[in-house]
Amino acid sequence: MWKVVIEEVFDDMLRFIFPDADETYDMERGFEFLEKELSEMCPEPDKAADTRFADKLVKVFHRDGEEEWVLMHVEIQGDTSRRQEFSERMFRYFYRILDRYKRPVSAIAIFTGQDGKRMPCQFTYAYRTTQLVYEYHTLAILEFTNEVLDRSTNPFAQVALAAKTALLEGKIPEQELLERKVLIARRLLRKGFQLKKTRAIMKFLKNYVLFDDPEMNRNFIERVNSQDKNNTMGIDEYCRMEGREEVQEEVIKNLLRESDFSVEKIASLVNTTVEFVNEVIEDMKAKAK
Repeated sequence: MWKVVIEEVFDDMLRFIFPDADETYDMERGFEFLEKELSEMCPEPDKAADTRFADKLVKVFHRDGEEEWVLMHVEIQGDTSRRQEFSERMFRYFYRILDRYKRPVSAIAIFTGQDGKRMPCQFTYAYRTTQLVYEYHTLAILEFTNEVLDRSTNPFAQVALAAKTALLEGKIPEQELLERKVLIARRLLRKGFQLKKTRAIMKFLKNYVLFDDPEMNRNFIERVNSQDKNNTMGIDEYCRMEGREEVQEEVIKNLLRESDFSVEKIASLVNTTVEFVNEVIEDMKAKAK
C-alpha cells in the first residue's frame, strides 16, 4: 500500500521533506519509477515473507536538467533491534545504484513505527585504518503531531496522519478508532487536493487502518458520506469512483486468477489503466502474506 500511494504523492513527499524541492526539482517533468532496475540490483528472494520494507527508486530531474536518483525506503515497523541490519541495507542499496548508474543519489528513510525516532540515520564501518560513514535523510512520522499534520496543505501529511492512526490499532476501542478514521477522511475531502491524489490517500486510509470487526470496514465510506452533507460534490464524486473501482477490482482479480492475460490486456478489457491493475496485483500479494 505504501508503494502505491507514494507514486501518487511523490512530488508532495519531496516538498514535505525538502523545503527547497520546488526550486530544485522540475516537478512538471514528472518522475520515472524504476522498479525493475531496483529489483535487478537488489534481488530479495525471501522478501515475500517480510512486509517490513517498501522500497522505491525514482528518477527525478533538476530544473537545470540534471538527473537525480532518489532511493526511498519505508521501514514499516521501526524495529530498533535491527538497527545495524537496516543501516547496512541502506548503504548496500546506495553503492549498487551509484556503481551502476553513476548518478547523484539521494537516500531517504521513512520510519512508520513506534520506535522510528530511535532508528539510525547512518551506516558506519571501521577496520584498522579503513573507515566509512554513510549518512542518509530520515523522517519518523511520530515526530509530527496530529494537529500539525491535519493543518498541513501538503497531501503527504495526510498519508503520515493515516499511518500514525494505524499505530492505534488494538490500543484504543474500535469505535473510537472508527471515529478518528472517519474524521481524517472527512477533513481530507475538504482539503481540495487533486481528485487522483485524494482517491489514492483515501484508499490508503481505508486499507491501512483496519478493524477486527469487518462491519466497521464496510461502513467506513457510508459514514463519511452521511456525515458531511456540506461537501456532497467531493464525496459523491469520490464514492462514484470508489464504487466503480470496487467493481473493476473484482473483475481484475478474477481475470488474474482465471487467465494468463498480460497486465496490458486486462487493463484494456476492464477499461482501466495498467497502473490500476498493478495496484490490484500489489494488494493481492500483500493480503496473501
